[in-house]
Amino acid sequence: MDGSMATLFSRAVWITLFASLPILMAALVVGVAIGILQTATSIQEQTLSFVPKILAVLLTTLFLGPTIFHQVVTLAKDIFGNLQAFVK
Repeated sequence: MDGSMATLFSRAVWITLFASLPILMAALVVGVAIGILQTATSIQEQTLSFVPKILAVLLTTLFLGPTIFHQVVTLAKDIFGNLQAFVK
């Protein structure tokens, strides 16, 4: 990290994108699959689409949570470690 505010902001945006993308993609894939299943069977129960998406998000967070958390903690350490450079 070269210590510039632009670099820090760019890195924070990319970490946010890469942290949220797997969880959102899991919900999207399960939602589309359940939507196709509901359309094919003419079942329009709301909980049928909600519960599998919640389970997919929870499982994705469970498996990828440590990796995502490590990236966020590393960014926070860099921010607080270089706080003097950003304050001046």
